[in-house]
Amino acid sequence: MPDNNLSIGRFYLSYLTFLSVNKRWLVGGLLLTMFSGFGQTFFISLSSADLREEFDLSHGDFGLIYMLATLGSALVLPWVGRSVDSFPIQRVAAAVMIVLATFCIAMANVSSIWMLVFVIFGLRLSGQGMMTHTSQTAMGRWFSAQRGRAVSVANLGLPAAESIFPVLFVMIAGLVGWRLSWAIAAGVLLIFVLPTISWLLRQNRQPQNPDLGGRNAEGRQWTRGEVLRDPVFWAISCGTLAPPFILTAILFNQVYLVTLRGWTLELFAGAFVVMAMTSVISSLTCGALVDRFSARQLLPFLLLPLALACLVLAQIHAFPAVFAFMALLGISNGLNSTMSGALWAEIYGVRHIGAIRSIAVAMMVFASAAGPGLIGVLIDYRVPYDSQLVGMSVYCLLATAVLAYATWAVKNRVLFVT
Repeated sequence: MPDNNLSIGRFYLSYLTFLSVNKRWLVGGLLLTMFSGFGQTFFISLSSADLREEFDLSHGDFGLIYMLATLGSALVLPWVGRSVDSFPIQRVAAAVMIVLATFCIAMANVSSIWMLVFVIFGLRLSGQGMMTHTSQTAMGRWFSAQRGRAVSVANLGLPAAESIFPVLFVMIAGLVGWRLSWAIAAGVLLIFVLPTISWLLRQNRQPQNPDLGGRNAEGRQWTRGEVLRDPVFWAISCGTLAPPFILTAILFNQVYLVTLRGWTLELFAGAFVVMAMTSVISSLTCGALVDRFSARQLLPFLLLPLALACLVLAQIHAFPAVFAFMALLGISNGLNSTMSGALWAEIYGVRHIGAIRSIAVAMMVFASAAGPGLIGVLIDYRVPYDSQLVGMSVYCLLATAVLAYATWAVKNRVLFVT
């Protein structure tokens, strides 16, 4: 027992030392992820009722506009995302924040449906797409042996945004209206976030001694073209795209779910706190495990919490299932965000990581847009929702087998393009 306590103490001491030494880059990455919230679904949807009323849109009309704008951003992201390989991270981050602020101002002044499509496209591209992409790329490039910890800390920005931004937006919108609230968001970006992140990231992080033995510090540096021809990339993507697809599909149709179960929206909304807590714990734990074992070795376990979450939601209709589902969903989110941030750099190197990650992020955005649409169609065709959830669980289990094989293929360098 004393030896175990000593090991735990050393672990926490090393973690605190890591945070202290690298705080400027970690806080910069966290803030980039956090303020990507202005382009995330949870934030934009806060204005959905006002937008539908303003332009006389039905739920379906607004959903279609949102899906088309999101898919458009996914198509453009691979070309825009490679900029982090051609320009310094600091300049890209500053440009993206200015663009995001511009589209926040545009949302405050949106005056037509066509303008609304363009504004949502810009918010999704610059917010959900480029802000998170820039943060993850910076962590993957500037850290090696401690990449998992760096990614996990930067990823804490999203649950922080989910916990803070909706409450503030609703409160401010109640006082000054939804349009002025978007203008205030732009002001926060330009007056506070832009100078703060620019100062934090003004210097590139230089690898320290603990990083010198980091994974993929040397070795083959894949180009984006080589990665796209690699079957392993597509095999892994079959697994990593499941969480954004399933998560957005279920949460986008949460009203249908709570009505079907006889729950209340207040109950469901309250359970988001559980998801945020388990997401933070899972992300930090996964970061430490990635540094110790590598993201490649942990890959086969990625979808197990999500498979169980879908099964719980399908088989248990009593209200405690909400909290069990959200807890498992938080674990899944923490695993997926941390591992995806470290995985591609481990496998394909960091020289072209911006271009490579832009493809992965674009597919993630596409999956998050396709999920709600597909599930909505199945609901319209009266496919039992429990059957859909079981199907999602089965897919996760099948994809787990594919991920296990991909892990073996990476280790043994088979199926790789030469």
